[in-house]
Amino acid sequence: MIEIRDLTKRYGSTTAVDHLTVTIAPGVVTGFLGPNGAGKSTTMRLVLGLDRPDSGQALVGGRPYARHEEPLRQVGALLDARAVHPGRRAVDHLRTLAASNGIGPARVREVLELVGLADVARSRAGTFSLGMGQRLGIAAALLGDPPVVMLDEPVNGLDPDGIIWVRRLLRSLADEGRTVLVSSHLMSEMALIADHLVILGRGRLLADVSLADMIASTSGHVRVAATQPDALHSLLRPHATLVTPDGDALAVTGMGTEQVARLAHDAGLLLVELTPVHASLEEAYLRLTQHDVEYRAAVPDPTDLRSAAA
Repeated sequence: MIEIRDLTKRYGSTTAVDHLTVTIAPGVVTGFLGPNGAGKSTTMRLVLGLDRPDSGQALVGGRPYARHEEPLRQVGALLDARAVHPGRRAVDHLRTLAASNGIGPARVREVLELVGLADVARSRAGTFSLGMGQRLGIAAALLGDPPVVMLDEPVNGLDPDGIIWVRRLLRSLADEGRTVLVSSHLMSEMALIADHLVILGRGRLLADVSLADMIASTSGHVRVAATQPDALHSLLRPHATLVTPDGDALAVTGMGTEQVARLAHDAGLLLVELTPVHASLEEAYLRLTQHDVEYRAAVPDPTDLRSAAA
Protein backbone atom coordinates (compact mmCIF):
# COMPACT_ATOMS: atom_id res chain seq x y z
CA MET A 1 0.00 0.00 0.00
CA ILE A 2 0.92 3.67 -0.14
CA GLU A 3 1.11 5.34 3.28
CA ILE A 4 1.28 9.13 3.42
CA ARG A 5 1.89 10.49 6.90
CA ASP A 6 1.61 14.17 7.80
CA LEU A 7 3.19 15.08 4.47
CA THR A 8 3.97 18.76 3.84
CA LYS A 9 5.69 20.43 0.90
CA ARG A 10 6.22 24.16 0.42
CA TYR A 11 7.55 26.12 -2.52
CA GLY A 12 8.49 29.49 -1.11
CA SER A 13 5.36 31.00 0.42
CA THR A 14 3.08 28.44 -1.29
CA THR A 15 2.09 25.27 0.57
CA ALA A 16 1.52 22.66 -2.12
CA VAL A 17 0.80 19.78 0.27
CA ASP A 18 -0.47 20.60 3.73
CA HIS A 19 -0.07 17.95 6.48
CA LEU A 20 -1.59 15.26 4.30
CA THR A 21 -2.29 11.87 5.88
CA VAL A 22 -3.93 9.13 3.84
CA THR A 23 -3.50 5.44 3.01
CA ILE A 24 -4.05 4.11 -0.51
CA ALA A 25 -5.19 0.53 -0.08
CA PRO A 26 -4.65 -2.44 -2.40
CA GLY A 27 -7.42 -4.23 -4.25
CA VAL A 28 -9.37 -1.13 -5.30
CA VAL A 29 -8.98 1.63 -7.87
CA THR A 30 -8.47 4.88 -5.96
CA GLY A 31 -9.29 8.07 -7.82
CA PHE A 32 -7.06 11.01 -6.90
CA LEU A 33 -9.04 14.20 -7.48
CA GLY A 34 -8.80 17.91 -6.89
CA PRO A 35 -8.80 21.26 -8.70
CA ASN A 36 -5.72 22.54 -10.52
CA GLY A 37 -3.10 23.42 -7.93
CA ALA A 38 -4.62 21.13 -5.30
CA GLY A 39 -1.34 19.25 -4.77
CA LYS A 40 -2.05 15.97 -6.57
CA SER A 41 1.01 15.97 -8.82
CA THR A 42 3.24 17.18 -5.99
CA THR A 43 1.99 14.37 -3.77
CA MET A 44 2.74 11.78 -6.45
CA ARG A 45 6.21 13.25 -6.95
CA LEU A 46 6.82 13.06 -3.20
CA VAL A 47 5.76 9.40 -3.15
CA LEU A 48 8.25 8.70 -5.95
CA GLY A 49 11.08 10.61 -4.30
CA LEU A 50 11.23 13.19 -7.11
CA ASP A 51 10.72 15.96 -4.53
CA ARG A 52 11.68 16.06 -0.87
CA PRO A 53 9.01 16.88 1.71
CA ASP A 54 9.49 19.62 4.28
CA SER A 55 7.99 17.27 6.84
CA GLY A 56 6.24 13.93 7.03
CA GLN A 57 6.89 10.91 4.85
CA ALA A 58 5.51 8.79 2.04
CA LEU A 59 6.02 5.04 2.14
CA VAL A 60 5.45 2.35 -0.46
CA GLY A 61 5.38 -1.17 0.88
CA GLY A 62 6.55 0.13 4.26
CA ARG A 63 9.59 2.06 3.05
CA PRO A 64 10.47 5.17 1.02
CA TYR A 65 10.58 4.62 -2.73
CA ALA A 66 14.32 5.40 -2.91
CA ARG A 67 15.15 2.57 -0.49
CA HIS A 68 13.82 -0.13 -2.81
CA GLU A 69 16.73 -1.79 -4.62
CA GLU A 70 14.69 -2.33 -7.79
CA PRO A 71 11.95 0.31 -7.51
CA LEU A 72 10.29 -0.52 -10.86
CA ARG A 73 9.43 -3.91 -9.39
CA GLN A 74 7.62 -2.15 -6.54
CA VAL A 75 6.03 0.93 -8.10
CA GLY A 76 5.05 1.66 -11.69
CA ALA A 77 4.25 5.30 -12.43
CA LEU A 78 3.14 7.48 -15.30
CA LEU A 79 3.40 11.18 -14.48
CA ASP A 80 4.23 12.68 -17.87
CA ALA A 81 3.97 10.65 -21.07
CA ARG A 82 6.12 13.24 -22.87
CA ALA A 83 9.11 12.58 -20.61
CA VAL A 84 10.79 10.36 -23.23
CA HIS A 85 13.67 11.35 -25.51
CA PRO A 86 11.95 11.94 -28.87
CA GLY A 87 14.81 10.35 -30.83
CA ARG A 88 14.75 7.09 -28.89
CA ARG A 89 12.90 4.09 -30.24
CA ALA A 90 10.06 2.86 -28.05
CA VAL A 91 11.62 -0.56 -27.54
CA ASP A 92 15.00 0.98 -26.64
CA HIS A 93 13.37 3.28 -24.10
CA LEU A 94 11.79 0.30 -22.37
CA ARG A 95 14.95 -1.82 -22.63
CA THR A 96 16.95 0.90 -20.89
CA LEU A 97 14.45 1.10 -18.04
CA ALA A 98 14.32 -2.69 -17.81
CA ALA A 99 18.10 -3.06 -17.65
CA SER A 100 18.32 -0.52 -14.82
CA ASN A 101 16.12 -2.73 -12.65
CA GLY A 102 17.25 -6.21 -13.68
CA ILE A 103 14.22 -6.86 -15.88
CA GLY A 104 14.74 -9.15 -18.88
CA PRO A 105 13.97 -8.31 -22.54
CA ALA A 106 11.07 -10.79 -22.62
CA ARG A 107 9.12 -8.51 -20.32
CA VAL A 108 9.70 -5.58 -22.70
CA ARG A 109 8.05 -7.57 -25.47
CA GLU A 110 5.17 -8.50 -23.16
CA VAL A 111 4.30 -4.94 -22.20
CA LEU A 112 4.59 -3.72 -25.79
CA GLU A 113 2.02 -6.36 -26.76
CA LEU A 114 -0.12 -5.50 -23.74
CA VAL A 115 -0.41 -1.80 -24.62
CA GLY A 116 -0.77 -2.38 -28.37
CA LEU A 117 2.57 -0.94 -29.52
CA ALA A 118 4.30 -4.11 -30.70
CA ASP A 119 3.97 -3.13 -34.37
CA VAL A 120 5.57 0.28 -33.81
CA ALA A 121 8.16 -0.78 -31.24
CA ARG A 122 11.04 0.41 -33.40
CA SER A 123 9.47 3.79 -34.15
CA ARG A 124 10.92 6.83 -32.45
CA ALA A 125 8.94 8.28 -29.56
CA GLY A 126 8.96 11.71 -31.18
CA THR A 127 6.76 10.39 -34.00
CA PHE A 128 4.09 9.09 -31.62
CA SER A 129 0.71 10.72 -31.23
CA LEU A 130 -0.39 11.80 -27.76
CA GLY A 131 -2.36 8.59 -27.33
CA MET A 132 0.55 6.40 -28.43
CA GLY A 133 2.77 8.26 -25.99
CA GLN A 134 0.30 7.49 -23.23
CA ARG A 135 0.44 3.80 -24.12
CA LEU A 136 4.25 3.87 -24.00
CA GLY A 137 4.09 5.52 -20.58
CA ILE A 138 1.71 2.87 -19.32
CA ALA A 139 4.03 0.16 -20.71
CA ALA A 140 6.90 1.68 -18.71
CA ALA A 141 4.74 1.75 -15.57
CA LEU A 142 3.90 -1.95 -15.95
CA LEU A 143 7.42 -3.02 -16.88
CA GLY A 144 8.38 -4.37 -13.46
CA ASP A 145 4.99 -6.07 -12.89
CA PRO A 146 4.69 -3.90 -9.75
CA PRO A 147 2.20 -4.29 -6.90
CA VAL A 148 1.68 -0.51 -6.87
CA VAL A 149 0.64 1.49 -9.97
CA MET A 150 0.31 5.29 -10.05
CA LEU A 151 -1.04 6.95 -13.20
CA ASP A 152 -1.61 10.66 -13.82
CA GLU A 153 -4.32 11.34 -16.46
CA PRO A 154 -3.84 7.92 -18.16
CA VAL A 155 -6.63 8.37 -20.74
CA ASN A 156 -5.38 11.74 -21.97
CA GLY A 157 -5.24 11.63 -25.78
CA LEU A 158 -6.64 8.12 -26.11
CA ASP A 159 -9.43 7.28 -28.54
CA PRO A 160 -12.63 5.59 -27.24
CA ASP A 161 -11.19 2.12 -27.77
CA GLY A 162 -8.08 3.08 -25.81
CA ILE A 163 -10.13 4.58 -22.99
CA ILE A 164 -12.14 1.38 -22.62
CA TRP A 165 -8.88 -0.60 -22.63
CA VAL A 166 -7.49 1.55 -19.78
CA ARG A 167 -10.68 1.03 -17.76
CA ARG A 168 -10.37 -2.74 -18.12
CA LEU A 169 -6.65 -2.65 -17.37
CA LEU A 170 -7.11 -0.71 -14.13
CA ARG A 171 -9.91 -2.99 -13.03
CA SER A 172 -7.84 -6.10 -13.72
CA LEU A 173 -4.87 -4.67 -11.79
CA ALA A 174 -7.05 -3.93 -8.78
CA ASP A 175 -8.73 -7.33 -8.99
CA GLU A 176 -5.27 -8.90 -8.80
CA GLY A 177 -4.83 -7.17 -5.43
CA ARG A 178 -2.56 -4.34 -6.58
CA THR A 179 -2.67 -0.79 -5.29
CA VAL A 180 -3.95 1.47 -8.08
CA LEU A 181 -3.90 5.26 -7.76
CA VAL A 182 -5.28 7.26 -10.70
CA SER A 183 -5.29 11.04 -10.94
CA SER A 184 -7.73 12.64 -13.36
CA HIS A 185 -9.94 15.67 -13.96
CA LEU A 186 -12.46 13.62 -15.94
CA MET A 187 -15.33 13.01 -13.53
CA SER A 188 -17.18 10.83 -16.03
CA GLU A 189 -14.19 8.48 -16.20
CA MET A 190 -13.70 8.43 -12.44
CA ALA A 191 -17.35 7.52 -11.99
CA LEU A 192 -16.75 4.46 -14.19
CA ILE A 193 -13.28 3.51 -12.95
CA ALA A 194 -12.88 4.34 -9.27
CA ASP A 195 -13.99 2.38 -6.21
CA HIS A 196 -12.60 4.89 -3.74
CA LEU A 197 -11.77 8.60 -3.87
CA VAL A 198 -9.11 10.78 -2.29
CA ILE A 199 -9.85 14.46 -2.91
CA LEU A 200 -7.49 17.35 -2.23
CA GLY A 201 -8.09 21.09 -2.12
CA ARG A 202 -5.23 23.59 -1.70
CA GLY A 203 -2.99 20.78 -0.49
CA ARG A 204 -5.37 19.58 2.21
CA LEU A 205 -7.39 16.37 2.39
CA LEU A 206 -11.05 17.11 1.66
CA ALA A 207 -12.36 13.56 1.37
CA ASP A 208 -11.21 9.96 1.75
CA VAL A 209 -14.39 8.12 0.85
CA SER A 210 -15.90 5.40 -1.32
CA LEU A 211 -17.36 6.47 -4.66
CA ALA A 212 -20.84 5.36 -3.57
CA ASP A 213 -20.70 7.36 -0.32
CA MET A 214 -19.36 10.41 -2.16
CA ILE A 215 -22.31 10.45 -4.54
CA ALA A 216 -24.79 9.65 -1.77
CA SER A 217 -23.54 12.66 0.22
CA THR A 218 -25.07 14.96 -2.39
CA SER A 219 -28.82 14.81 -2.69
CA GLY A 220 -30.36 14.45 -6.12
CA HIS A 221 -33.78 15.56 -7.25
CA VAL A 222 -37.07 14.27 -8.59
CA ARG A 223 -38.08 14.91 -12.20
CA VAL A 224 -41.84 15.21 -12.43
CA ALA A 225 -44.32 16.19 -15.14
CA ALA A 226 -48.12 16.40 -15.22
CA THR A 227 -50.90 17.06 -17.70
CA GLN A 228 -51.42 20.41 -15.90
CA PRO A 229 -47.86 21.76 -15.44
CA ASP A 230 -48.85 25.13 -13.94
CA ALA A 231 -51.05 23.49 -11.34
CA LEU A 232 -48.25 21.05 -10.50
CA HIS A 233 -45.79 23.90 -10.01
CA SER A 234 -48.17 25.74 -7.69
CA LEU A 235 -48.83 22.55 -5.75
CA LEU A 236 -45.19 21.66 -5.15
CA ARG A 237 -43.68 25.09 -4.58
CA PRO A 238 -44.74 25.45 -0.90
CA HIS A 239 -43.46 21.97 -0.01
CA ALA A 240 -40.16 21.64 -1.91
CA THR A 241 -36.79 23.23 -1.29
CA LEU A 242 -36.43 24.11 -4.97
CA VAL A 243 -38.65 23.70 -8.02
CA THR A 244 -37.00 24.54 -11.35
CA PRO A 245 -37.93 23.88 -14.99
CA ASP A 246 -36.35 20.79 -16.54
CA GLY A 247 -37.51 20.76 -20.16
CA ASP A 248 -41.18 19.79 -20.16
CA ALA A 249 -40.90 18.67 -16.52
CA LEU A 250 -39.91 20.11 -13.15
CA ALA A 251 -36.79 19.33 -11.15
CA VAL A 252 -37.80 19.14 -7.48
CA THR A 253 -35.41 18.98 -4.54
CA GLY A 254 -36.38 18.55 -0.92
CA MET A 255 -39.03 15.92 -1.62
CA GLY A 256 -38.97 12.25 -2.52
CA THR A 257 -40.98 10.52 -5.23
CA GLU A 258 -43.48 9.15 -2.72
CA GLN A 259 -44.22 12.61 -1.32
CA VAL A 260 -44.64 14.10 -4.78
CA ALA A 261 -46.95 11.28 -5.86
CA ARG A 262 -49.11 11.62 -2.73
CA LEU A 263 -49.53 15.38 -3.14
CA ALA A 264 -50.44 14.99 -6.82
CA HIS A 265 -52.91 12.22 -6.04
CA ASP A 266 -54.64 14.21 -3.30
CA ALA A 267 -54.87 17.23 -5.64
CA GLY A 268 -56.29 15.13 -8.48
CA LEU A 269 -53.35 15.82 -10.81
CA LEU A 270 -52.38 13.20 -13.38
CA LEU A 271 -48.61 12.66 -13.45
CA VAL A 272 -47.02 11.59 -16.72
CA GLU A 273 -43.49 11.30 -15.31
CA LEU A 274 -42.04 10.73 -11.85
CA THR A 275 -38.34 9.87 -11.89
CA PRO A 276 -35.74 10.05 -9.12
CA VAL A 277 -32.51 11.58 -10.45
CA HIS A 278 -29.43 10.79 -8.40
CA ALA A 279 -26.59 13.27 -8.05
CA SER A 280 -23.57 12.67 -10.27
CA LEU A 281 -19.98 12.43 -9.11
CA GLU A 282 -19.36 15.74 -10.87
CA GLU A 283 -22.07 17.47 -8.82
CA ALA A 284 -20.77 15.99 -5.56
CA TYR A 285 -17.18 16.92 -6.44
CA LEU A 286 -18.03 20.51 -7.41
CA ARG A 287 -19.98 21.02 -4.22
CA LEU A 288 -17.12 19.69 -2.10
CA THR A 289 -14.38 21.70 -3.83
CA GLN A 290 -16.26 24.93 -4.55
CA HIS A 291 -14.22 26.91 -2.00
CA ASP A 292 -10.88 25.37 -2.99
CA VAL A 293 -10.68 26.29 -6.68
CA GLU A 294 -7.52 28.35 -7.08
CA TYR A 295 -7.91 29.23 -10.77
CA ARG A 296 -11.49 30.27 -11.48
CA ALA A 297 -12.34 31.73 -14.89
CA ALA A 298 -14.82 34.55 -15.29
CA VAL A 299 -18.23 33.64 -16.67
CA PRO A 300 -18.38 35.11 -20.19
CA ASP A 301 -21.13 37.57 -21.06
CA PRO A 302 -22.89 36.37 -24.26
CA THR A 303 -23.30 39.97 -25.43
CA ASP A 304 -19.53 40.52 -25.16
CA LEU A 305 -18.90 37.39 -27.19
CA ARG A 306 -21.28 38.53 -29.92
CA SER A 307 -19.63 41.96 -30.02
CA ALA A 308 -16.18 40.39 -30.31
CA ALA A 309 -17.34 38.15 -33.16
CA ALA A 310 -18.75 41.12 -35.02
